[in-house]
Amino acid sequence: EAHRRLDHFLAEAYDSGVRTAIIITGKGRISQDGGILRQMVPRWLNQLPNRGRVVAISEAQPKDGGTGALYVRVKKKRIN
Repeated sequence: EAHRRLDHFLAEAYDSGVRTAIIITGKGRISQDGGILRQMVPRWLNQLPNRGRVVAISEAQPKDGGTGALYVRVKKKRIN
């Protein structure tokens, strides 16, 4: 479910011309190397179709969630 929603969110961001999105993954439990979303979201962003929409991914600043969130730089949509 989370993977599907991420794909949909990123497609809408790309189609709408959003250039930077924040994705909240949560920090998860330190004893388990973080939560499942914290582990999986970067992988999902690097898979098709998202790979074609993403320029860069970085950890958010503390004011935006720190290690529990990611900045996703979205490619500019080409107009044919």
